[in-house]
Amino acid sequence: MPLQKLQLRPGINRESTTLANEGTYFEMDKVRFRSGYPEKLGGWAADTGTTNSALTPPAGSFWGVCRSLFNWITLSSYNLLGVGTNLKFYIQNSTGGTFHDVTPLRVTTAAGDVTFAATNGSTTLTVTDVAHGAQAGDFVTYSGAVSLGGAITATVLNKEYQVAAVTSNNVYTITSTVAANASDVGNGGGATVGAYQITTGSATATVSVGWGAGGWGGITTGYSNTGWGSPAPAGVGFGSQLRLWSQANFGEDLIFNPRGGGLYLWEVNANPNIFDRGTLLTTGDTPDFCNIVMVSDASRFVIGFGVNDYGSAVQNPMLIRWSDQEDYTQWTPAITNQAGSFTLSDGSQIVTTVQARQEILVWTDSALYSMQYLGPPYVWGFQLLADNLSIVGPNATATASNVVYWMGVDKFYMYSGRVETLYCPLRQYIYGNINLSQAFQFFAGTNEGYNEIWWYYCSANSTTIDSYVVYNYLEKIWFYGTLARTAWLDSPLRVQPMATTYGNQLVYHESGVDDGTTNPPSPISSYIQSADFNIGDGHNYGFVWRMVPDITFDGSYVNNPSVTFTMRPRQNPGSNYSAAANPAVTSTQNYQGQRNYAVQQFTEIIYTRVRGRQMAFKVSSDGLGVQWQLGVPSIDVRPDGRR
Repeated sequence: MPLQKLQLRPGINRESTTLANEGTYFEMDKVRFRSGYPEKLGGWAADTGTTNSALTPPAGSFWGVCRSLFNWITLSSYNLLGVGTNLKFYIQNSTGGTFHDVTPLRVTTAAGDVTFAATNGSTTLTVTDVAHGAQAGDFVTYSGAVSLGGAITATVLNKEYQVAAVTSNNVYTITSTVAANASDVGNGGGATVGAYQITTGSATATVSVGWGAGGWGGITTGYSNTGWGSPAPAGVGFGSQLRLWSQANFGEDLIFNPRGGGLYLWEVNANPNIFDRGTLLTTGDTPDFCNIVMVSDASRFVIGFGVNDYGSAVQNPMLIRWSDQEDYTQWTPAITNQAGSFTLSDGSQIVTTVQARQEILVWTDSALYSMQYLGPPYVWGFQLLADNLSIVGPNATATASNVVYWMGVDKFYMYSGRVETLYCPLRQYIYGNINLSQAFQFFAGTNEGYNEIWWYYCSANSTTIDSYVVYNYLEKIWFYGTLARTAWLDSPLRVQPMATTYGNQLVYHESGVDDGTTNPPSPISSYIQSADFNIGDGHNYGFVWRMVPDITFDGSYVNNPSVTFTMRPRQNPGSNYSAAANPAVTSTQNYQGQRNYAVQQFTEIIYTRVRGRQMAFKVSSDGLGVQWQLGVPSIDVRPDGRR
């Protein structure tokens, strides 16, 4: 028989059986398609920056799980990156620069309000501060303290600490860097001042249940509201909720907001080495509670979504308010300004927003609106674009080539002037293995260099991000894999796309071919497997006795890079792949079951001995410094009888 070319269509299809998808690929991990052919994903390298905090993070470069990245350039050409985690907010100046802790303060006590008590031989210090308002995990910096008389000196006390446990509204504990001795026992500390940073948030979502949990008009202390009598969706609330941030430039300064909290301003200092803390915006009837903040691109309004109304302490999750044009300090409507508000009607809460071309897109949990600037007297106009749709979370959207893509709770969508369902041959596979209770963790991002939209999500048995699905919008193909990331930003202001890890590191993707989060770098394991295809016409058994691989190792940096080709025969679609050396099916030929073959750059022919009616082949690699792209392999088949 002539050589049988294995010319497969690009992309992955999991909507039917592996044999029904003959002619394409069926399984993969850490492999993409470029120009129609599969290749191993690029590697990633860790940013070398460290935090400037005196309190060293337990791992990585910063405290907490990052959920937001935002990159911009100042007038002085500082390349700044806003990093919002569940514990803190940082700004990094340039690649490899220091992560400056600019987390805003919640309250600063009067001198003498804070006192300490120590126990001989223990590193636990008991702190008394009436109505301190802190929770476990919060951060506080002390100043003005004096020695307790022994090992707990002023130097030990006057620094930043994380609250270890809260005993009461007036008492909590911290862990000292040294153990107390007998001279430290008792209360003391002098005229200590405690500067408490804003309340920390959760790294995972907690779903409230029961009648009225988070119901309309319910919790008023900075919590989001949801539909009357329905469970609160993942991520609502402030403090104990999943901590998500929104960020936007106002000129070269930054306005940022923890979901469910207030609006904060960070101003660029003329001295590149000074990074002051963000400050709460309180003037001009600024919203006290906000779920998302945005600055309109051309008209320069600061807009809050899901805010409290004027003069009210109750957060309305469907209310939009905006400041006066070019003035983030003025939110009270007047005949002399353009401040105002509008309440959307379709849905129970605003989930997210995107600045699109000549409009702002606003998603509720059931509809999509267009928000367009009209000028006085109406200022902003609102148009319902589509209803009866969904979106999984605030970070599930991405924009490429003026088209907005997003992930719904049961399918994918796109908006290019009209809302359309995005065909996905992985829909059943993705939504059959997904943890929607953690949907507010899910996030999307672009990889413009490869024309890709990435969605990261939690698989069914995971409460952390461990999987991804990718849509190549130029070639209109899908693929998927596993990777743990917490945030993503594809910024043209830095060379490679950025992401953050659960190891609290910033990494640059498409950098090298290995995993640079370890020192030394680790190899990236990748593979792709075809769907089943008939050997010959499938009527007879076929005996595959040789294979001509077609693969390139361009981009590898080791001598003799290699991959493993695996031949996986099966006798019928319902049977297992043959793995034994001598399968139960008899033959006049001497053949083997599943076999692995090492293939290098100059491997011309693989001599095989496998038999079956159908077969799949797999290409995998787990070597350091290896990069590969698959072409069009061929197999040589001989007829081998039938049963």
